[in-house]
Amino acid sequence: MRFHLLAIALAAPTLAPGAEPDTPDTPGIRIEPGARYTLWNPTPRASRRELSADRPDATESPYPVDAGVVQIELGFVEFGYEEEDGVEVRSLSVAPVNLKLGLTRRVDLQLLFSPYERLDTDAGPDADGLGSFGVRSKINLWGLEGGRSAGALLPYVVFPTGDGDVSTSRIEGGLVVPVAFSLGGGWDLGVQAEIGFEHDGSGYDTFISHTAVLGHDIVGDLAGYLEYIGEANLDAGRYSPSLSGGLTYGLSADTQLDFGVVVGLDNPRTQDVRVFAGVTLRF
Repeated sequence: MRFHLLAIALAAPTLAPGAEPDTPDTPGIRIEPGARYTLWNPTPRASRRELSADRPDATESPYPVDAGVVQIELGFVEFGYEEEDGVEVRSLSVAPVNLKLGLTRRVDLQLLFSPYERLDTDAGPDADGLGSFGVRSKINLWGLEGGRSAGALLPYVVFPTGDGDVSTSRIEGGLVVPVAFSLGGGWDLGVQAEIGFEHDGSGYDTFISHTAVLGHDIVGDLAGYLEYIGEANLDAGRYSPSLSGGLTYGLSADTQLDFGVVVGLDNPRTQDVRVFAGVTLRF
């Protein structure tokens, strides 16, 4: 199972404790909603935006966590299975987590890691241990306070943990560009482009990926999505498509459960199936 843990952007400027932005009375200055809130002056619960998570689909959200707010996106368990040339490979990830902290109105910081990864294969010894550690930052560019679209940048870096069997062996990184569209009638469309660099043990490969996800409310707080995922390894000249689908259920304004599955469309280049479930908690 490939671990797309990734991260970091330059820290965005924040206001010192007690500092106030220019007032609306200042000639020529327009204060955007939420501009006064920072890591040191957290967004009040009543002023927070609607909960937005990067899981369960592969297409990231362009909406960062509100300033001063902590959000945890936790996978209960992720299981993958693939078969290539008669060799079966099974992967397991327990409690992979994305820990988010809102720095400013438009920027958050994210830490991603998996405390336990396991790979079982018929062709060699099994491996388990601590997964890779990633850092990234979401920087919203437009559409934060509503409108028909929104976009962001997500630069990221992935660090090895020392366990080369289940972790990357070198520092990796890249840039993700997600864009979201409101189509009306309860329909939402998300698209994403990514360029990254991964180490295969002998050198770095460049890959690009693109995704498109269509989501719609089903009934009440239950919603579903269908997603296409395509990834190309430019050095190997290989393209791997996948189809994904899943459900989300909002237990409250700050809690959301999710379930999803990814199915490879081009065996043996793509993992045959991956199943996962988790929860998003905002504090």
